[in-house]
Amino acid sequence: MESRVKLAGHPVHPMLIVFPLGLLTTAVVFDIIYLASGATQWTLASYYMIAAGVIGGLAAAVPGALDWWAIPRGTRAKRIGLVHGVGNVIVVALFILSWLLRRPDPAAPPTEAVVAGLLGVVLAAFTGWLGGELVDRLGVGVDPGAHLDAPSSLTSQPATADARGAFRASASAGGIDRRTHPQSSYAGAERRVSGSMR
Repeated sequence: MESRVKLAGHPVHPMLIVFPLGLLTTAVVFDIIYLASGATQWTLASYYMIAAGVIGGLAAAVPGALDWWAIPRGTRAKRIGLVHGVGNVIVVALFILSWLLRRPDPAAPPTEAVVAGLLGVVLAAFTGWLGGELVDRLGVGVDPGAHLDAPSSLTSQPATADARGAFRASASAGGIDRRTHPQSSYAGAERRVSGSMR
């Protein structure tokens, strides 16, 4: 299912989500360094990183919600997308709470502020996995007909156009088209054994 909100041919939500994930995770790492060292410059940095991460998370939520609305009802993707989205709203809410608790004294945040951030990062790891499930397993946000030799997203050609031509050329040459008969990327025990028996 193709993404509804794109920039230069690519979905916008995955482009934006890296910023809040990086900022909020780093803020929690800085809090841990503060707890270990007592150096307040780390929590001051966390305070500003949380603010930027929350803004980034809200910005990433808009194209994510628009993509979710386009997923057909009654599908596993729709259900997972709902849990992913609601979970991320809770993540942002936890970091807003953490930021508000820090406001009186950003250099010395109360324990509750640090705990809220830790809970937010743990939940973000789970919702991030769900996002991966949506894209990698369920194909949400992936162009129809995407394959290893698809033309650039900046062209006006659909991904499927090149696949048909490649298949015809491969079939006429008597070869196997790896896009329709992909070779396993796993060279596990069963492949090593079958290779040694030849």
